[in-house]
Amino acid sequence: MNQSHEEENGQLGNQMEYRRLGQTDLEVSVVGFGASPLGDVFRRTDPLESHIAVHRAIDSGINFFDVSPYYGLTLAEERLGEALDGRRTEVVLATKCGRYGLDEFDFSARRVTESLDESLTRLRTDYVDLFQAHDVEFGNVQQVIEETIPAMRRLQEQGKARFIGITGYPLKTLVQIAEAIPVDTILTYCRYNLMINDMDTILMPVAHKHGIGVINASGLHMGILTDRGAPDWHPAPREVHDAGKRAAVFCRQQGVDLPQVALRYCFDHTGVASTLVGMSTRNHVSKNLEAFRSRVSPELVSQVRTILAPVSNYVWASGRPENRDSTYSLS
Repeated sequence: MNQSHEEENGQLGNQMEYRRLGQTDLEVSVVGFGASPLGDVFRRTDPLESHIAVHRAIDSGINFFDVSPYYGLTLAEERLGEALDGRRTEVVLATKCGRYGLDEFDFSARRVTESLDESLTRLRTDYVDLFQAHDVEFGNVQQVIEETIPAMRRLQEQGKARFIGITGYPLKTLVQIAEAIPVDTILTYCRYNLMINDMDTILMPVAHKHGIGVINASGLHMGILTDRGAPDWHPAPREVHDAGKRAAVFCRQQGVDLPQVALRYCFDHTGVASTLVGMSTRNHVSKNLEAFRSRVSPELVSQVRTILAPVSNYVWASGRPENRDSTYSLS
């Protein structure tokens, strides 16, 4: 059943849930707007449609927007900045530093400082609510601890960033940094969803100990938990892809969509402040909010997880060799 824009705003805006991000004073929507698709990261996006999608999300209660200069090589920041023009005060805005290309990383204090000024220009604002070191596993951990984060704190003191955090895939590196120097937030991806839950045993105890806000991303395991399946570049082995396809078939047989089940599962994690979901169209926004409104039976979730159990908690290599988590073979 199709709803008008006004009807959708009235329903969804009243139902959005907000959680405090760690010990910050930021109250973020459980559904977070992952802005990487605005940079044509997955496919070419119509700029006007992207603009409307951002406004639709805000009107519907989504207030947390996460971006990076890496996404689309600054294009995502530019488009998000254009869309937020005049609505900046309605959102919690996060961007990143340190990663600028597929193999381009620079975590030096000088580049961190320059990077934020460049991002602020593209985002058309004089501050961000959250400034994050991006994919820290590709950097020298000691440099991140001794140089990157102190530089970010200086920018915080200048009022250019309200809070600072780190992001990455290997949990051991995120924990190592968080234990060595205070950070306000940690964003990790593909470490808590229907296919994996080691975030709970490795990262969450440290986050609780230090009062760090946790942001989860890739609730669809970078496309594996969808009907379409993951792109060819996905680092997981074929067995993981095939398990996702079996789960999608099972969900269709039950009259539900696997992405809806997967996202609802992530939204239900009360220890996570916000789950980021990539969006660039009105349809994306509507689908993700539909997943938020949905209720999925524990029995169905259990059945899906049983299908995925043979490949659960598979971890792939990411970052410098010394920063990688232990991996295992499915063969």
